[in-house]
Amino acid sequence: MNKAIRRVSIVAALMILALLVNSTLNYTFRTQSLLDEPDNRRVADSQFNSPRGPILAGNTAIAESVPVQGNRFSLQRQYPQGALYAPVTGYFSYIYGSSGLERSRNQALSGNDDSQFLTRLINGLSGKQTEGATVQTTINQKAQQAAWSALGGRTGAAIAIDYTTGAILAWTSTPSYDPSQLSSTDLAATQQAWNTLTSDPAQPMLDRATQNIYPPGSTFKLITAAAALENGMTPDTLVDSPVTLPLPDSTRSLPNAVNCGGDRITIDHALTVSCNTAFANVGMTLGADKLRAMAQKFGFDSSLGGDANPVQSTFPDNPTKAELAMSSIGQFEVAATPLQMAVVSAAIANNGALMEPYVVSQVRDQNLSVLQSHSPVVHANPISSDTAGSLQKMMVDVVQSGTGTSAQITGDTVGGKTGTAENLPGASDYSWFSGFDKQSHVAVCVFLANPNEPGDGTAHGNATPAARTILEALR
Repeated sequence: MNKAIRRVSIVAALMILALLVNSTLNYTFRTQSLLDEPDNRRVADSQFNSPRGPILAGNTAIAESVPVQGNRFSLQRQYPQGALYAPVTGYFSYIYGSSGLERSRNQALSGNDDSQFLTRLINGLSGKQTEGATVQTTINQKAQQAAWSALGGRTGAAIAIDYTTGAILAWTSTPSYDPSQLSSTDLAATQQAWNTLTSDPAQPMLDRATQNIYPPGSTFKLITAAAALENGMTPDTLVDSPVTLPLPDSTRSLPNAVNCGGDRITIDHALTVSCNTAFANVGMTLGADKLRAMAQKFGFDSSLGGDANPVQSTFPDNPTKAELAMSSIGQFEVAATPLQMAVVSAAIANNGALMEPYVVSQVRDQNLSVLQSHSPVVHANPISSDTAGSLQKMMVDVVQSGTGTSAQITGDTVGGKTGTAENLPGASDYSWFSGFDKQSHVAVCVFLANPNEPGDGTAHGNATPAARTILEALR
């Protein structure tokens, strides 16, 4: 063999080696990213036309694949009671991808999860098509419907949690949408539905329970009170509660929305009547670092964990004294999801243990074998059991004789905190309620962007009676 042929052979061998190395690396390290690539139409065609597993609430499918005819697809994703469960399921669309559990549990639902490898292998050898796994949620159907009815078509959200485990029992957001509009095999209709939904000023596709943050108003006083008790104060500690409080280094004053009952009152009474000036003074006494540290222990500025994937709630960095006073009552730049404020009450009710919130209890294959199962996880212990016990009593006082009396349930020990938060200038104030029921072990949070907004006629009033409706459904 002459020298030229040898050189060509070496170059050819090196090129083949490089091709093999590149193929091996792509298969080993890039397979999943290539499969997840939105422009990979082969994967989209395969997944959209495969028997995708159902998502269940109880024994009821809230997302399922059904046969269709008349085009190149033989299956179509449908969402019975679609708007009711949209924040949980999300959508599965040929054009626009997926969201919610359809996205976070896509590998299991499509049958491509590593835990389903053996099933895929056996089915492949037998010529049988692999069906996607079943995703079992923690949603309680009765509570979900109660939350939907309690919101009554008004803009807002509601979350209910089993505070002993972190299981999400209700997860609603209104206005909502039907994900079936986006999963249609009529792609022109899908595109039209997308354009209509995304251009709607009411933002029906926005999950207000977990994907947007709002000023929590006086519900944040639970965290201010927790910080006070953890730093040497007691429910009976007296604090200044003037009718108006001049804000330091500012021309503004903070007023009270209620008669606080005197110029010096206990922290317990301040929470019962929701006294702004008292809690502003408590916050300024504690200082920004201690208040921020307590907020962060409850989950602000970080992930809550679990599979709900909420956006982070926030507490401001380096506030001035005036800003700290406003932050202490849940204003200025304090912002939280309804899930976050439900978690705050849940941790208090659970004697200081903050359970990781989750919505998927099990994943089962087509033979009903359990592939994954969730066990409750303690995410944090933001407060001591003694502090939690004191706060529980204070929250019960709010419901028994304070601003939250419309949350009372005969025979149950209900505690809570109401909240009113300033919105944009000229807009209605936000209405909040965060609380718990000791008999059912449920924590709840209801948020209404405008409690007086015309709804569907099934609900009225602020967030507090809406929370009671949800708690009653879980008794």
